[in-house]
Amino acid sequence: MGQDKTMKQLQQEVDQYISQFKEGYFTPLEMIARLTEELGELAREVNHVYGPKKKKSTEAEASITEEMGDLLFVLITMANSLDIDLATAHDGVMEKFNTRDKNRWTRKDESN
Repeated sequence: MGQDKTMKQLQQEVDQYISQFKEGYFTPLEMIARLTEELGELAREVNHVYGPKKKKSTEAEASITEEMGDLLFVLITMANSLDIDLATAHDGVMEKFNTRDKNRWTRKDESN
């Protein structure tokens, strides 16, 4: 389900979902708070799985996948509300990494 969706399709799907409600999109500040909350939940799950702080037996089960999905949803919601095309934003970031940072890391094909 949905594994081959484009970013444009994801943004349209979120917009269709949000548009059915009178409240519509939250304000940018509210979405930053939600984004921060979701990032914290993701950090907590990563710490449970890979870090020293294991989950208590009384804590609800969640997954890194689920928390990443929540984070992506809020990020898309915020981008939509600000009329930001995330595919275009991604292209800009990749251009920056491929130019400014092109020699920053050791490439796998560079043998020692």
